[in-house]
Amino acid sequence: MAKFSLNINGKTQEVDVDPNTPMLWVLRDHLKLVGTKYGCGISQCGSCTIHLSGIAVRACMLTVSAVGNQEVTTIEGLSENGDHPVQKAWLEVDVPQCGYCQAGQIMTAAALLEKNPNPSDSEIEMAMNGNICRCGTYVRIKKAVKMAANSES
Repeated sequence: MAKFSLNINGKTQEVDVDPNTPMLWVLRDHLKLVGTKYGCGISQCGSCTIHLSGIAVRACMLTVSAVGNQEVTTIEGLSENGDHPVQKAWLEVDVPQCGYCQAGQIMTAAALLEKNPNPSDSEIEMAMNGNICRCGTYVRIKKAVKMAANSES
């Protein structure tokens, strides 16, 4: 076990865990931030996507020891009131069905729009590729990303 001081959603959080513990379990089990979901555990589905210094990464494969002093943002920290443009567009377009993948989808979309505020359809598809939605709401996801991009411009 080792002590880690992490910058999570703008706050310093202390955890005492094995250095090889994936951030997914640090967030969910130790910090009770359960918006980040476990999907596959092998970085293939995107349900566990968080931001590490603004970059969308899979929390299931990111060890706590690899984080260092980088800023971690979870779905809970994306906006205080759920009013990030991507979150608002998600509701407007009625994207979620079961909702399980949505935190990861939203975090990926938010990172894309931070880097590229006016993405083309193909850029949206490329960025969102690898975020699996078992309900197949991909058309609504793309529509919501485009809506969020237009609201931010």
